[in-house]
Amino acid sequence: MGSRYLNLQPDTMNSASSASRLASLDALRGFDMLMISGGGAFLSLMGGKTNIGFIDAIAAQFHHPDWDGFTFYDFIFPLFLFMAGVSLSISLKNGIAKGIPQSKLLEKVFKRMLILFFLGILDKNAPVDFFDPALIRYGTVLGRIGIATFLVAILYLNTGWKTHLIVAFAILGLYYAALMLISVGDYGGGDLTFEGNLVGWIDRSFMPGRLKQTTYDELAMTTQLSATCLTIFGSLAGKVLLDKTTANIKLIRLIGMGAIGIAAGLAWATVFPLNKHLWSSSFILLTAGMACLLVALFYWVMDVLKFTKWAFFFKVIGMNSLVIYMACRFVNFGESSRLLFAGLYGHAPEKWHEVFNALGGLILVWLVLYVMYRHKIFVKV
Repeated sequence: MGSRYLNLQPDTMNSASSASRLASLDALRGFDMLMISGGGAFLSLMGGKTNIGFIDAIAAQFHHPDWDGFTFYDFIFPLFLFMAGVSLSISLKNGIAKGIPQSKLLEKVFKRMLILFFLGILDKNAPVDFFDPALIRYGTVLGRIGIATFLVAILYLNTGWKTHLIVAFAILGLYYAALMLISVGDYGGGDLTFEGNLVGWIDRSFMPGRLKQTTYDELAMTTQLSATCLTIFGSLAGKVLLDKTTANIKLIRLIGMGAIGIAAGLAWATVFPLNKHLWSSSFILLTAGMACLLVALFYWVMDVLKFTKWAFFFKVIGMNSLVIYMACRFVNFGESSRLLFAGLYGHAPEKWHEVFNALGGLILVWLVLYVMYRHKIFVKV
């Protein structure tokens, strides 16, 4: 049976038959989606169950800080935005090499943005009250990815890598300056609290629809530009992977970029705190650096050393990441797990029931994707 796709991007984009496809990118995307689709919840539930300090420390990394601060869980979505930039860079270059007009490439990325924006609204608002737009939350994960990739596609198709860097650092610098210098009502410039920050005021004043926390929404329009910088940096990492040079040089460049990003992010955090809710400039640089190092690690292990079998579990997820993201919203895998496995884990101590139920849900998620993988059904937008 041949592979089947729903693919609205250039035919090289996300295609399993693409000659330049890197095994590491599917695996890393799968690792990221595993955390989103149940892996993170499972690890979080392990906290306090074993009386083992190391496990409790890992579990603590899968909770978002209330405001300032940083945990590994904060890194999951930025990694996806970064990976979107890596894939975009590769697919656009492949499309150009095939002679596809730039206008056609951009048109397809624009269509993808619209579809992701609509799916994002469906995801965050189902059931959607289309007759009362004021109740709809327009800031979404999928919408953010779609907008970011479209903006970066414009940049990629019209400028060089130096301009990409200038644009990204200009955005991050101006964003920092705006939050530090512009006053909001009775709050002075530089107030980065939940109540007094400029981002929240702009979104409350101009963002249509519903905000997640009524007066604030980390996925609303004001943080879009700083978040888009992650996709810009990802496109630069994609360029490194495509360079006609040795694997060692690619690794050195990726590791160097990652180290610089982490160092710059931590340094900037001394005056502009790490804050996922604000998508602060320091947060962007730190997570971009971390993502770059992960790309380097997966590339080295899978595409250079050719150790690929260990990552099959992640690859199955990465090949249908959009499917499982939407499925986890509309299919109650937790209830299915309870119905199927409660007769087994019900004999364990009660404190472990939620852990085993989450594990069962995770197994069901993977099995659905494995069946799709075996039948070569890959849904790409």
